[in-house]
Amino acid sequence: MLRPFSFVAALALLAQALPVMAGPVNINTADAPTLSRELKGVGIKRAEAIVEYRRKFGPFKTADELALVKGIGPAAIQRNRELIRIDAKAVAKPAAEPPRPSQVKR
Repeated sequence: MLRPFSFVAALALLAQALPVMAGPVNINTADAPTLSRELKGVGIKRAEAIVEYRRKFGPFKTADELALVKGIGPAAIQRNRELIRIDAKAVAKPAAEPPRPSQVKR
């Protein structure tokens, strides 16, 4: 029979050994630590580059636009495609074009 402490310690070790499943992440709203934690093969430096790119150029419209971020290639995008989310509500819509003057038919 296991002593209570040994049982708890065994459970803690087992929990650490189990693979952690990453969850979907919105690349337009997540901070760098979240991106790093949830995307496979994306460390904190790459995650910070994603956030910086988004800050400079606005929200991503597609997952493939991540390839514009230095250090993020097509393989990383493909490996994470099922995890990448782009919330349409979070994406700022482009400014509307100014109304065109109506043309008068002659």
